[in-house]
Amino acid sequence: MQSLSLHASVVTSLQPALSPRLQRAVRLLQMSSQDFAQVVRDALDTNPFLEQDESAADPDAPPMPVEADDGAPSHAEIWGTEGFGRVRSSEVDSTVFDTLPAHTSLAAHLLGQLHVMPLTPRDLAIASAVVESLDDDGYLRVPLHDVGEAVLLQPAPDIEELVIALRLVQSLDPAGVGARGVAECLQLQLQAVPAGSTRDLASTILTNHLDALASHDTRALARRLGRPTAAVEAARAAIRRLDPHPGWRFSDGCAQYITPDVIVRRIRGQWTAVLNDAVVPRVKLNRSYVELFQQHRDARHAQLGADLQEARWTVRNVEQRFSTILGVAQAILKRQQHFLAYGAMAMKPLALREIADEVGVHESTVSRVTNNKFMATPCGVFELKYFFSRGLATASGNACSPTAVRGLIQEMIAAENPGRPLSDVEIARQLAGQGLRVARRTVTKYRRLLKVEPAERRRAPAAGIATAGGAGDGL
Repeated sequence: MQSLSLHASVVTSLQPALSPRLQRAVRLLQMSSQDFAQVVRDALDTNPFLEQDESAADPDAPPMPVEADDGAPSHAEIWGTEGFGRVRSSEVDSTVFDTLPAHTSLAAHLLGQLHVMPLTPRDLAIASAVVESLDDDGYLRVPLHDVGEAVLLQPAPDIEELVIALRLVQSLDPAGVGARGVAECLQLQLQAVPAGSTRDLASTILTNHLDALASHDTRALARRLGRPTAAVEAARAAIRRLDPHPGWRFSDGCAQYITPDVIVRRIRGQWTAVLNDAVVPRVKLNRSYVELFQQHRDARHAQLGADLQEARWTVRNVEQRFSTILGVAQAILKRQQHFLAYGAMAMKPLALREIADEVGVHESTVSRVTNNKFMATPCGVFELKYFFSRGLATASGNACSPTAVRGLIQEMIAAENPGRPLSDVEIARQLAGQGLRVARRTVTKYRRLLKVEPAERRRAPAAGIATAGGAGDGL
């Protein structure tokens, strides 16, 4: 019988460990510049050894001449002792928002029309309640009796009064407001179309065949209606000119603004990346407080000692962060010079390792730097990670960027015959003829990324039938 024995052994191994401060630096590096600036502002509010660096915004600092895109002289200045450039915030027009038009809401637009009508106070109150119940699309999606309960009138409005008020609102501009569904919204707008067979057929389609209309199958719809395909296509064209969201034109739009971290400028005939001064926090050590603390430091001031160490680390972190961002941006720009001249089709494949080797940092650092950091170029504003992609093999043995392939596909579709749009298979075949081996499913993926409809939905109607792509193109 064998005996059992237990053994305990110790195995030592080296595992990389990040200090809490290094972990924090990694998190800060991955932040967007807006979030990082908020962290620095919080540090300015809580750390007595930090202060705002007003000298960094000195308008009398000697500028460095920069050649603008159109050849007109511009300026950039050298920032700090690291020697990396930045764009002065004084170059930005600070009064640009003063020229923006005042926003008018849909409710205000409709109420303005009601107030110039010869209505009794009771009728105006009921119609105003209907207007206030509309959603952002301009639809009334709540029951009429709920609207009546919200009106503080004695006696309470009956259903007949509510229907009259709804019809009054539906007669206002823009046409289609007050509808209780897409079909009713478009029917209200059809009333402005000249009377005739096309309007009658379009009304029939909206009333009874809205599902078939959404399928984009004109021939099947023509068979169901027993009408010629040309007549049905003309009715569809009339419907496409209508707006299924009449309230959107009065929407704020919730525009998302991006502040670029790096701006591309032409300096002495060469494209160069410079930091955007607006995103660089102006922070420095308060020398007076530092000297006073060092003169009177003792064991009772342990917290102040920790604050001083934190302040020094914050200043170094700001400098290192933006020098790394600029170094990565300049390395990217060096490899993507042709992109500035020729657009997306000239994009080259680029790996994180290439940039990491040149800048002298780890690949993970480059990955964090390119996340939520943006570069303003003559071709638009792009996130830094936009410039990285794996190479696609070509017939010549070289590599091509997927971004360049997408640009080529977009150019092919823009130049196609509207009556015979290119299918994904035909696009893949044409790419192969240019030495690019791209599978059909890859073409489909790129086309969807470009937000382009399939060929059958891009096909133009028969000759002689007018169409117009409006807000209702999705119908």
